[in-house]
Amino acid sequence: MSNKNNIIEIKGLYARFGTHVVLENVDLDVHQGEVLTLVGSSGSGKTVLLRHMLGLETPAQGTIRVFGQSIYNGTHSKLQNMRSRSGVLFQKGALFSALSVYDNIALPLRELHTLDEDIIHNLVMLKLKMVEIEVKHASKMPSELSGGMIKRIALARAMAMDPELLFLDEPTSGLDPVLSDGFVKLILTLRTELALTIVMTTHDLDTLVALSDRIAVLADQHIVALGNLTKVTSSNHPFITNYFGGDRSKRALAGIDKR
Repeated sequence: MSNKNNIIEIKGLYARFGTHVVLENVDLDVHQGEVLTLVGSSGSGKTVLLRHMLGLETPAQGTIRVFGQSIYNGTHSKLQNMRSRSGVLFQKGALFSALSVYDNIALPLRELHTLDEDIIHNLVMLKLKMVEIEVKHASKMPSELSGGMIKRIALARAMAMDPELLFLDEPTSGLDPVLSDGFVKLILTLRTELALTIVMTTHDLDTLVALSDRIAVLADQHIVALGNLTKVTSSNHPFITNYFGGDRSKRALAGIDKR
């Protein structure tokens, strides 16, 4: 039976590609209103796990429920409803290169086939304001945008349907420290104002520390640690010791009260 406080419930998940097992017997819940961060080395399965939550991959075994519904056994209408309540920010933005900023944000709204262009226009302008992008940039093409602007436009598109659940795949990758800090502050603001539940992957320690309520560490095909920063960093698993014990990690953790 589903817990109403869980937005996502994963039980006994196996992810396998041919004979290669990526994840084995993974259990994980995502609580309403939290920011859960998936951490692991390259190839540890964090992106694979994220793709399973999105319904882009089918598990070899196990179940995934989002908003109380199985994302593999539900009716088409239930699946569409679930997906309309979610937004995704892909690692490199994944803006459609042939569409303007305006049309990239408008695309998910137009796919509803229920809104006229005046309403869509107002909503696009609202989303641009939400991510602190000036209206004058609406007619630009993705090739004309800086890396920081691409991230913000992609976030505006992810937020177009007013989702309750937001997936962020390496949200600050490719950004310099100043732009990264600004983007993290924007996510924190939106999270508070819109009561979002967020699932995130990141390699960046500053982003992890600033945003995470709980951290799930993937290694050896399993979740080897799960909890707040204090609990996770107290683990003696070799990956965690190496990940949080390096000089860069110590700088990111210095002066921060562990949650």
